[in-house]
Amino acid sequence: MAKDAEVERIAKKLDKMVHKKNTDGALDLLQELKNIKMSLETLQSTRVGMSVNAVRKLSSDEEVQTLAKGLIKSWKKLIDGAEKKSEEKEMKPEPLVRSSSTCKDSGHEKSHKAEEPQTPSASSRMTSFPPAPVTSDSVRNKCRELLVSALQTDGDYKSYGVDCAHLAAQIEDQIYQEFKSTDTKYKSRLRSRISNLKDQKNPDLRRNVLCGHIGPQRIASMSAEEMASAELKQMRETLTKESIREHQLSRVGGTETDMFVCSKCKGNNCTYNQVQTRSADEPMTTFVVCNNCGHRWKFC
Repeated sequence: MAKDAEVERIAKKLDKMVHKKNTDGALDLLQELKNIKMSLETLQSTRVGMSVNAVRKLSSDEEVQTLAKGLIKSWKKLIDGAEKKSEEKEMKPEPLVRSSSTCKDSGHEKSHKAEEPQTPSASSRMTSFPPAPVTSDSVRNKCRELLVSALQTDGDYKSYGVDCAHLAAQIEDQIYQEFKSTDTKYKSRLRSRISNLKDQKNPDLRRNVLCGHIGPQRIASMSAEEMASAELKQMRETLTKESIREHQLSRVGGTETDMFVCSKCKGNNCTYNQVQTRSADEPMTTFVVCNNCGHRWKFC
């Protein structure tokens, strides 16, 4: 547990460097990682491989790039070794139990064939996602291909050992089940998923989908605001607050009057401000706000 905490601490520091686009000190952190004996469980739980790869791409320091490449290469061997062991375990045949009468009746050639192990199907090596229905619809199959491409952006899927084709089929099927057709709404929903999953500025969405934190049903129904990156969400919140503030200021400031009639609600409870928007010899422009419905207009 202590090792996991240490690796996670280093991964977070590397992520901050990438976010700030400043890799000063990355070499020391990579040296620390090199001295830690990494396990497959630690590698998968901390996602440190993606953090190191991101620093490698950003840094212009050759020493940092070389060390990062070396770490990634060694960790990839660790993952490949685990996958190979898993496949060998799946390939191992079950012990054959036969009665004595069966042995007498069966020839040597038949018993040899019975003992031959069957090659495991692709489904036995899939992730824990439930199976998705197969479809012959060309539009749906094309959409699944585009989703696969989006999920494979930056190669993050390799760290999770996810079958992207299977996961893409899950997401597409959830969307299809909602609309029951491949109409404009269906295509629009698919396009928004693909665009957000491929977004280089929002890798957390794709990673959360790959590791299962966001399931196929959830990503299929998320709104654009929910899929947005933390940075974009913060920007939207700031803009919303500024808009509210401007609206409140426009209603608090100015002079109240009943000389103007609102074209929307027909009320005359208004507030106006006069601003010199043109040359000095031109009359001032009057900006009017209806205090009843909030409608704005200018009166020249």
